[in-house]
Amino acid sequence: MIVEEESNNRGEFQASLAKLSSLRSGGSFKSTLSGRSTPRNSPTFRRLNTSRTPRKDGRSVGSSLWFRSNRVLLWLLLITLWAYLGFFVQSRWAHSDKKEEFSGFGTGPRNTGSNDDSTSLRRDLIASEDSLSVNNETVINKGGVGRTINVALAMKGNDDDDDDVPSRRKASSKKKKSKRSSRGKARGKNKPKVEIKNNDIEEQEPEIPETNSTYGLLVGPFGSTEDRILEWSPQKRSGTCNRKGDFARLVWSRRFILIFHELSMTGAPLSMMELATELLSCGATVSAVALSRKGGLMSELARRRIKLLEDKADLSFKTAMKADLVIAGSAVCASWIEQYIEHFPAGASQVAWWIMENRREYFNRTKGVLDRVKMLVFLSESQSKQWQKWCEEENIKLRSRPEIIPLSVNDELAFVAGIPSTLNTPSFDTDKMIEKKQLLRESVRKEMGLTDHDMLVISLSSINPGKGQLLLLESAISVVEHGQLQDDKKMKKSSNIKEGLSTLTRKQRIRKLLPMLKDGKVALKDISINSLSRRKQVLPNNKTTTQQSLKVLIGSVGSKSNKADYVKSLLSFLAQHPNTSKTVLWTPSTTQVASLYSAADVYVINSQGLGETFGRVTIEAMAFGLPVLGTDAGGTKEIVENNVTGLLHPVGRAAGNDVLAQNLVYLLKNQLARKQMGMEGRKKVERMYLKQHMYKKFVEVIVRCMRNK
Repeated sequence: MIVEEESNNRGEFQASLAKLSSLRSGGSFKSTLSGRSTPRNSPTFRRLNTSRTPRKDGRSVGSSLWFRSNRVLLWLLLITLWAYLGFFVQSRWAHSDKKEEFSGFGTGPRNTGSNDDSTSLRRDLIASEDSLSVNNETVINKGGVGRTINVALAMKGNDDDDDDVPSRRKASSKKKKSKRSSRGKARGKNKPKVEIKNNDIEEQEPEIPETNSTYGLLVGPFGSTEDRILEWSPQKRSGTCNRKGDFARLVWSRRFILIFHELSMTGAPLSMMELATELLSCGATVSAVALSRKGGLMSELARRRIKLLEDKADLSFKTAMKADLVIAGSAVCASWIEQYIEHFPAGASQVAWWIMENRREYFNRTKGVLDRVKMLVFLSESQSKQWQKWCEEENIKLRSRPEIIPLSVNDELAFVAGIPSTLNTPSFDTDKMIEKKQLLRESVRKEMGLTDHDMLVISLSSINPGKGQLLLLESAISVVEHGQLQDDKKMKKSSNIKEGLSTLTRKQRIRKLLPMLKDGKVALKDISINSLSRRKQVLPNNKTTTQQSLKVLIGSVGSKSNKADYVKSLLSFLAQHPNTSKTVLWTPSTTQVASLYSAADVYVINSQGLGETFGRVTIEAMAFGLPVLGTDAGGTKEIVENNVTGLLHPVGRAAGNDVLAQNLVYLLKNQLARKQMGMEGRKKVERMYLKQHMYKKFVEVIVRCMRNK
């Protein structure tokens, strides 16, 4: 008992000494229970959980006080060491050729199985093989729809996923380390099997079979060819603002919100995207709302740094309330406009509605809010008159007089076409671009399998009954079949004529040769040479009058706006005329159309019903010097001057097909007329349909909308 009491007293005494020494402000050393001397500020982890000496109350109190006073410093020290270790491993990972060695933070040799080695080797082989080829490759999926895949970017993106693995590991526990490392290995094994998608080309259900002998040939897209020949990067494909213009001064530092009805590669979304690009380049703040995200413009919007709001309801309403002007780019935006006005009634005074459709069904969807918005904007005079007529029938009184703003050829296409634009530089002047356009034409036509004796007729739009592709095929096939019959008849007639000519020439030669032979002035050898030279002089005239063969290219395969049943009707029609399969070409939907315009000889806009609202593709084709064959309706007849910039034909199968076929035959036989019409169309574009013309009219709209809101 006495011994135990002495030991207890001794322990309490030592604990009090330890407590006093730990709380003492002076001195550089402190005593520990083990009898060793350590620096005062160093943590003694062994003392806290040691098993050599029993834990005493005094010691636990002293250690807890010390830990509480210094734990912030300890945590900062640990975090600093941990961050330094993470940055060290990450830098070694990023700059080392053998990244696998650092999968375990550099501790020990690389320990990977044969599967991992084969996977990394296969991935390296794929990357090296792709780096030798052109960045943009054209592939055909199971349905035969062409897609452009940037292999280099795709492989780089996969490698970036691997680089992120160590940075994720350093912020997790040991259990999460093992799980994520196994997941990283699994992802590495499956990477070659991952399907890479690109939003530059719209995807849809399979339409045109990959290999067939009935429906024609699927060609393009030619984005890689275009980039290679033009020698300019995609980063340059963006609007450049004229800082001295009225439009730039008006929109500078103002806020706009643009409403897209969808993100397909069609006229309305493309026009809105280019408007947003121009506003951004002129110093405005732009936000975009997409009511439907179907289509292939998501990546293009991101490249142009156009902010797309995730929410098309409350967030878009709040953003619109703070904006100076709201521009809706389609009649389909009626639902959003109606909800916005209900949410914020005063917002109706800041909405400019740029309507790009011209059918009664669209009017019926919009008539509930037409009289509530600040202003309506139309594309053509005929469209404006039609909508005002419908408003009168429904007793709808608009708040203000509508404005008309025709579309324009963007700077990118004008640049390639050789028309002066803001993208021109001393190294890329108009003469240089005209030369490159000719090289692009030759290269693309070669890829299509065309020769100089082929006249390529193109029609680029969504495939639906309103665009009239079936009627175009019917007219083209009738020309081809009629031409084949005429060729057979000409062959028979030419054989008979040759036989008759041979007898006549013999008699004429005999008459001419008799006096010459009598005089002995001309030898038979010289006579034969002279006769051959006369024949050669006649041949060039015959070549200039020979008729070219007709080729028809239809786009856009895979567009979200295509009607599946209508596409099937086109294929069914071609199945009934299998001998004409070599006449028809198909091309996927794409935003890079300069190559197609460069390769073409004629453009056809065969819109039915009320006709095309305006037809942006029409002025784009005219910019490239193509004559236009269009329907005598809608905005087309305002753009195309008959017998000047092109030829017009009536709407419908009964009245229009025969005239369209006759116009095709006329251009087939008259290359000079094609060239002359193309030159006149190009002059009209330079005079009326360039970017500066459109934004000059936009100034009036913005001023009127912002005045007395």
